[in-house]
Amino acid sequence: MHEYRSHTCGELRKEHVGEKVRLSGWINRKRDHGGVLFIDLRDTYGVTQCVVDEGSPLLDTVEGWRSESVITIEGDVRARPGETANNKLPTGQVEVYIDKATLQSAADVIPFQVAEDDGAGEDVRLKYRYLDLRREKMQKNIRLRNNVTSSLRKRMWEQEFQEFQTPILTASSPEGARDYLVPSRLHPGKFYALPQAPQQFKQLLMMSGFDRYFQIAPCFRDEDGRADRLAEFYQLDVEMSFVTQEDVLETMTPVVKGLFEEFADFTGEKREVQWLPNLRYEDAMMKYGSDKPDLRNPLEIVDVSHVFARNDVEFKAFKGVIEKGGVVRAIRAPKVGDQPRSFFDKLNSWAQSEGAPGLGYILFADGEGKGPIAKFVPEAAQEALKEAAGLENGDAVFFVCNTEKKAAALAGKARDKICDDMGIRETGVYKFCWVVDFPMYEFDEKAQKIDFSHNPFSMPQGGMEALTTKDPLEIYAYQYDCVCNGFEICSGAIRNHKPEIMEKAFGLAGYDMSVLEDKFGGMLNAMRYGAPPHGGCAFGLDRLVMLLADEPNLREVYAFVMNGQYEDQLMNAPSDITEEQLKDLHIKLSLPKKIGKTEAA
Repeated sequence: MHEYRSHTCGELRKEHVGEKVRLSGWINRKRDHGGVLFIDLRDTYGVTQCVVDEGSPLLDTVEGWRSESVITIEGDVRARPGETANNKLPTGQVEVYIDKATLQSAADVIPFQVAEDDGAGEDVRLKYRYLDLRREKMQKNIRLRNNVTSSLRKRMWEQEFQEFQTPILTASSPEGARDYLVPSRLHPGKFYALPQAPQQFKQLLMMSGFDRYFQIAPCFRDEDGRADRLAEFYQLDVEMSFVTQEDVLETMTPVVKGLFEEFADFTGEKREVQWLPNLRYEDAMMKYGSDKPDLRNPLEIVDVSHVFARNDVEFKAFKGVIEKGGVVRAIRAPKVGDQPRSFFDKLNSWAQSEGAPGLGYILFADGEGKGPIAKFVPEAAQEALKEAAGLENGDAVFFVCNTEKKAAALAGKARDKICDDMGIRETGVYKFCWVVDFPMYEFDEKAQKIDFSHNPFSMPQGGMEALTTKDPLEIYAYQYDCVCNGFEICSGAIRNHKPEIMEKAFGLAGYDMSVLEDKFGGMLNAMRYGAPPHGGCAFGLDRLVMLLADEPNLREVYAFVMNGQYEDQLMNAPSDITEEQLKDLHIKLSLPKKIGKTEAA
């Protein structure tokens, strides 16, 4: 028999009754029943109930071992009496009567419970992550992550993609976020950057003659943390040669759809997987106020600027904004006529908490419009409003008025808030779609200049002709995102493979040739030696797992992870370094001045 185990803690069944077995694991729980000691022994495979019988010489010794101690036991497998069998446990029909027990590693008093959720805060859980990972939920989530990764690899190999590894230490390039920089000891004053994405390398692989690339790629972005974003993350990175946008979407849709169908029942309740038709960016922003809409929400936004611009409408607050180029967006809330006044007041207060003056509304009930705005909108205009927003008796309509960009943002949030307050968001389903036809450029209000709105390496729709003849803000790109249940899970594009188009595209965004040659010289030169048309995308692996596990944030699907302030409380990172290390790197620190008590006062 093996030194530590003949079976795992999830393996024993009725057919093993009568066998002598050896198990190793952690003490999950102990229960003393009148001199008979029950131990739930746990490993990653499951839990087995073990028994130290009354009068056993082991009783006093084992009773002194704390929960989470690691032990090895040896004993006979017996059938549990009918009334004590646990049908919820795979091993619940049997138990092991211990005749030998060895303490492999004693545990101190643990800072939180492992066998049950005791409400331990995230900081404590992350500080003692190795304990947190012993929990059943975390074990399941990490196994899911492994299985999802394995499934994705298999699906990509089946489509004749080759797996590559690209550099971690590379050059800094503008990818939309701040780089994590690494100083070079051998080249004083110079820095490597950790890749925000393997963007240039995967395009270079296409220019090197490889046709289908993929990688489970580590990425690093120094941007503020949130539930669905981490400083370091992994993505299924994909690139293909001689493809159109439609080819990329048609290739990757069955990969992800199949993945979600495979694991749709992970939470114990099988979810439907629906893939909806492509959605243009402009339509997404108009209908949903977001380029990553949650399509489980049935509410849609409509433009009613024309109604409030009418001469017979006297609502000056909206008219003034419209005259300055602003818009009025409306969200229909169906069948809320029986809602109390507090329903509307709470939504108004919510809008104020978002920085808006409020959330005006009209309630149509008993053949007339009611509410604070209704008196400014005559009957004829109310009828026009009904037609525009598809309103029926008993419906309310809520309004957002601002510049187009700000109105879309607040209307999108209001759409979700109204949906949740009404309790009408669809459940038990994953709703996917591709968002396409993103604008190539946008106006950066802060910098007061035109800049790329998405991936700067994207091919503009219309190519060079569009770049030379159109207003940059009217140019679309072959860019696309995949969204699911309100999350962006993928971003991609057909790439620019012609140097002259790349030079012109960057020029319109204010980057001269010296910048282009400095930052992207390698890729630009590669284009000059024959580059195939190519395109690809990248799916956020962590977000895929988070959705499948139905977890509220990404930190629940990582083994080891930093907190929301990007501190690793387990390994104490980021940490100070020694003067000697700084000397090796030819670096002197210029730290922000600490505010003392006197200065702070």
